This record gives sequence, C-alpha cells and structure tokens, in this order.
Amino acid sequence: LIRSLPGLRVPDANDVLFAAGEAKNLGSVSGPNRQRDLCTFCTISLDQEEVFRTKVFDKSVCPFYGEDFYFEIPRPFQCLSFYVYAKSVFQRDLPVGKVSIRKDDLCKYSGKENWFSLQTVDPNSEVQGKVHLEMRLSEVITENGSTGQHISVRIIECKELPLISGQNCDPYATVSLVGPARSDQKKTKVKKKTSNPHFEETFFFEVTRSYSRRTQFNVEEEDIEKLEIKVDLWNNENLAQDVFLGETRVPVKILQSDHIHKAWYLLQPKGNGNKSKSDDLGSLRLKLTYIEDTVLPSACYTPLCTLLLKSPDVKPISASAAHILGDICRERYEVVLPMVRLLLHNNRFVPFVSAVAALELDNTQEANTIFRGNSLATRCIDDMMKIVGKNYLSVTLKRHTHTHTSCVDARIENLQGYVQKVFSSITQSSSNCPPLMCDVFRSLRHLACKRFPGDPHVQYSAVSSFVFLRFFAVAVLSPHSFQLRSHHPDPEISRTLTLISKTIQTLGSWGSLSKKLSSFKETYMYDFFKSFQEEKCIEKVKKFLDEISSNVSKESSGLEDAVVLKEGEVQKRAQGRKPPGMKTFKKRWLRLTNRELSYHKHKGKDADRTINVKNIRAVEKVDESAFNRKNMFQVVHSEKPLYVQAGNCVEASEWLEVLSQVSRCNEGRLATFHPSNYTSGAWQCCQSLSSNAPGCKPCTTTMLANLQLDIDCDREAERIFSLLSANDTKLQSMEDACASLAVYQGPQREPEEYSKFTIQEPKETFHTLKQLRNIMEELQRQHNSRNDVRQYGSL
Repeated sequence: LIRSLPGLRVPDANDVLFAAGEAKNLGSVSGPNRQRDLCTFCTISLDQEEVFRTKVFDKSVCPFYGEDFYFEIPRPFQCLSFYVYAKSVFQRDLPVGKVSIRKDDLCKYSGKENWFSLQTVDPNSEVQGKVHLEMRLSEVITENGSTGQHISVRIIECKELPLISGQNCDPYATVSLVGPARSDQKKTKVKKKTSNPHFEETFFFEVTRSYSRRTQFNVEEEDIEKLEIKVDLWNNENLAQDVFLGETRVPVKILQSDHIHKAWYLLQPKGNGNKSKSDDLGSLRLKLTYIEDTVLPSACYTPLCTLLLKSPDVKPISASAAHILGDICRERYEVVLPMVRLLLHNNRFVPFVSAVAALELDNTQEANTIFRGNSLATRCIDDMMKIVGKNYLSVTLKRHTHTHTSCVDARIENLQGYVQKVFSSITQSSSNCPPLMCDVFRSLRHLACKRFPGDPHVQYSAVSSFVFLRFFAVAVLSPHSFQLRSHHPDPEISRTLTLISKTIQTLGSWGSLSKKLSSFKETYMYDFFKSFQEEKCIEKVKKFLDEISSNVSKESSGLEDAVVLKEGEVQKRAQGRKPPGMKTFKKRWLRLTNRELSYHKHKGKDADRTINVKNIRAVEKVDESAFNRKNMFQVVHSEKPLYVQAGNCVEASEWLEVLSQVSRCNEGRLATFHPSNYTSGAWQCCQSLSSNAPGCKPCTTTMLANLQLDIDCDREAERIFSLLSANDTKLQSMEDACASLAVYQGPQREPEEYSKFTIQEPKETFHTLKQLRNIMEELQRQHNSRNDVRQYGSL
C-alpha cells in the first residue's frame, strides 16, 4: 500500500510515510548573488523536534531530494513540518522556508503528491505543547456597596513543551488580562529542566466596570467582548533573551458568572501566526501517507479476529473472510499488511497462503508464468518476507550496499567483482533464512510440482521468483527502503546497484539460467552474464533453493560477520562515580551489531566499552524525571545500567525496538525494572534502599518466537475494519452476486456483474459476508458510543 518515490513499496510502515520529492525556485537566503550556489537539505520535524534530514543537494535552486522516510509516531503532536535549509560551512545553517501541516489536515494530503509553497520561518511561530487552565468570572461587593467582577485564572500545568538546544527547557508563564485600554500581566515561578511543568498558581484580575446591586445594572456586553485572557509560555534564558514557547488567548465572554471553566488549550504562534507574504521562497513537492487508528478495547475485536483466523480452514478458501477482504480491496495494497501481521502473530499464515497459492495455481496454465502476477498470494508473501526477513537481509546484504565504487565506467571487472560478492553471500545464506520463510517456500515448491508434474524446473522457479525477484533484487535496488543504508545512494552508486539487481533478477528467472540468455540493453552485459550460465553457478543456485525449500539440512558457512543493526550519536550518562568537574552526560557514538553493543568517542574510533548482546537483560524507557531529559532509555546488563539519551523521539523508539529484538531470546531476562535511577542511596522510583533491589515495574512483554517483531492485534483488526468500511459498496455487490448465483436456477446475471469477485461456493461465501456485515455493524456501534471525545478548549 504505502508507496514512495521512486515507486518501490516501503515495508512494515505503520503510522506515517513521507517522501521528499523536490524543491523548485528556492529563494536566496543572503542576497541574489549567492542564489546559484545554494546547497540545501530538508528536515522533518514533529512539532519542533527534528526526526530526519535528507542529504545535502549541491548548488541548485531546484534540488531533487528523492528520499523517503517512514516511522511510527511515538508521541502526541500538533504539526508535521518540513524545513529547507541552506548549508553553511562557517556559520549556522540558514532556513530558506518551511511547510507545516497540522495533524488534523494530514488526512487531506495522505496518499497524494502535492506542491506546497514555502513559508517564512519565524521564531515566534515555532511553537508546540498545551496548557491546562481553570478560569472563573465572579461578582465581588466593594466597601461602598457597589458590585463589580473579577476573574481568577489558575494555570495548572503544561505538557509537551519543546526542547531547547536538545534539552528540557526552564519554562515560566505570564498571565494577562488584555483589552483596548488595559494590559495587566502577572508571572509564574520558573520551573527548572522540564517540558511538562506543574505550576499550580492562581492569579486574580479586577474587571474595572462596576454597578450598584440596587439598580441591577448589568456589565456592558461590549466591554466583556473586548477583554481576553492571554497566557504566554517562555523559556528562561538567564543571561540571554528569553525564548517564546507559545501563547493562548481565551475571550472573557465565554465565561459564565460563577461557573468554573476548565480546559486544555493548544499553544499558538504569537499574534495567532499572522503570515507574511512569502511567494518568493519557492515550493516543495511532498508525498506522504498518514494512518491514524482509534483502537477499541480488545474484546470488541474478538469476533472479527476469530472469523479472520478461521480462514485457512474454510473450504473453498475463496469463501473465507481473509480472501474476501483481499478480493474486495484488490486495488488497495494496504489491505494485505494488517491481515498478514494478524495471521503471522497467530501462526496461521502458512496454511492460509498455501491455500490461496493453490487456488492461484489452479488458474495458471503455463509453468513459466508461475507467481508472476500481483495476486493475493504474491502480495501476502511479499509482505511476509519484508516483515520476517528484515534481519536476514541485513546479515546477507548490508555490507555490500555500502560500496563507494561505481561501475559507470563500464569496467566489467568491477561489476563482476561486486556481483560475485553478492551472489556468494546469497547462495551461502541458507542457514540464516528464517524458518517461517522456509516453510512457505517448501509449501510453494510442493504445490508447483503437484500442478506441473512434467516440468523439472518448476520446483525451483516457484521459489526463485520470490526469493530473488521479490526479495533480494528489490532490496539491492532500493537499500534505503529496507534499512540497508541510512540515505539513498548517489547516482553513481545507484547505477552499480541497479546492474547488480538486474543480474540477481535473472537468477530468479529460472528459464534464463537453464535455456537462454536474458536480454540486456548494455551490450557488454551479454558476455558478462554468460558466466552465470556455467554449471557451477547453476548448481550453487539449485543447492541454495533446495536448502531453503526442502527438508535438506542447512549447514552454516561459519563465516558470519558482525552486522551493524543500528548506529548513531547519542548522549550517554557517565558510568560509576562522577569525578569533580566531569560532565554527567557526554556525546558518544553508539553502535549495535548482532553480537555486541559498544560506544565510542567518535565514529570509527576504538570502543570505549563493549557489551555482549547475550548479557543484555532488559531494554526499557527511563522516566523523564530521572535526569530531567527526554527520550531516555536504559540497557540493563550484568553490570550497572547504561543510560542513554537519543536525539529525538523516533530515534529513541527505534533504539528500543532493535535492542529488544536482538536480546529478546537471552537467558536471564528480567521480569521487572526500575524506571528511574539510583541516587542518594535509594531508587527514586520506589525508594528502595538497596541498589540490587528488584525492579518496581513490569518489563515490556516480548514475543519469544521466530518472528522478531511485536504485533498489536487490536490495531491490525481496527485497520481491517476501516478497510472493510471503506469498501462497503463492494461488499454489498459481492452479496448481491452470491444471492444471484445461489438462489436463481434459471438464466443468471451477466458474468461481468460479478466476474471481478472470486466466488466458487456462493452459499458459503454469502454466509461469511453476512457474518462480516454483522461484525462491522457492531464495531461501528462501539465507535459511535465512544465518539464523545473531549476537545481542546472545551469543558
């Protein structure tokens, strides 16, 4: 479903995908004379927190970035923003402009390419967070007997204020009653090192107009309409100018006399974000996909999950709920992923995909066209391989996709060397192939031989069409999309990877190996490819396919190298006792392989410390209050916990995921952990005095299985419900087709009215459709009953 430039599907993306296409007509940041020398890059931010950035594009006012990023959004946010910066060597990078899309508007742009005009980057408009207020308008009687009104404003707390220079801010608030002729301002105390300050301060403001109780003369309406309560949030900078964090304005007229108004308000830019003209800043082309799910309690999804998980047992498979879902949403690729994840989690994937593959083979007439279409079976297996085979790809290919030499000069020996390395890595990797992938390949091989018993090559082409064409070749062609590279390769390296990918594709076309040469646009590729028709190469491919698709024992080559799973710059807390004058946190380069976790002073330097991944006992988040820092996590191992601060919330989430994956099967994993730190002789979370005291909070549960991922079945079921609801008219059409086929014995409707559906047994299919309909109606009722959600600025 989720597609990005240049058209390859990104695997396993759940919440947001963004593709940065290109910018055009970028304005100059320091005068027209330097415009042609503009070197720019683009960043992505959740509110004011940068989470990704592109590579620098040299000397162009119309740069083509062509990069895509996908990530789970791990926290609440207000805006998704894209900034274009001009790279500077000797000074701070200068902002060219930005595109900011509010969360509520993301759905309008989801799944589409759009050109967005760049807006001016104004420091007073860069805000995030919310403030909790309680206000009351009350009558007061003065000493002379006249009656007036005063307003009490209680500022309770703020949440999700931005980081300042990567650290928690020192916030304070000013509270003002403003009108045409007045501006009374009061100020809270400064709260140190927190993005979620609790103020709990109340301020009182007198309303100047008063009246006599005996005349019952009301306050003039227009006076109230002109007054408003303004709350500004600031970061205390001590010696420098304080930094504006945001404001909110509440009209006094909404307050009813002697009634308490209590609400959360989103912080807004200064002056309501009035935009200056910025037509000359250029524009940015973006394509983004955003998915947001409102997930109900687990019990609500039990009937839907039960019906879907029964699918492998339904005869024929075309009458099952899972097949019906794929049938009515065949134009939408996104329908397959949640269904695959749900089946994987419940160990029902292999029987289901075997049944749909058998159905596809029944309709395949030629052995050389086996599994070449975009069918439900091929889409399911594609997604399965990208989920289950993620680590397999890293172990097999990652070191080869970081080549820095190109073959643009058409030197055949360069290309042959690279292809031979990739070829050897793949054909010697059978011991690393995930067991579930082997189970699927074994089933496909058996089904293909049964369907075409007279073809000796079909047992191999059934497997090679997936593992070479749809798995390895695509990953080599687009390594960034499979997390094999942090950025898209440059054009020269891309050319090398494209040629390697084309060669791997030919290995998937079994006929080209056994019968004839594949055609290449490049004339020199003809002679080059001859080497892969040699008997020894064919035998290596056959041996590899045998090992991953049969009961032949797989022997490890014994040459497994350490594979880098993730690395990046972090802030690490000093281990042990801190000497006087030593910084508590220091920048370090954190590096994780499938063997060890290490940190270094700089990238490429020797490790300061190494931790064997087998000694990791828990990987958990750290409460912000422990060190007054966001995005903290801890690695609990045989010695003292390692406390680390990631660069942003997405980085923290990714570190937690990959560390949990690599250590989840370790012996001696902890059941509990301490979410805070041990200081001043006690754990700050539970006040236990012993540094060896058991944890006070349960560890995050992990799934000990062949699949190295956690799946939220409720979330997947909600997505399936959303897709079914969006295709309700097709469900109805399928019901009508089933009723026609099942009821009428005479002349039936024209085939085109129902030929787009696979209906083998109308009565059984109709029964499943009615079950789906009843489940959907009940889920919709559950959603409707929970739609009364409190809005910001409401009671």
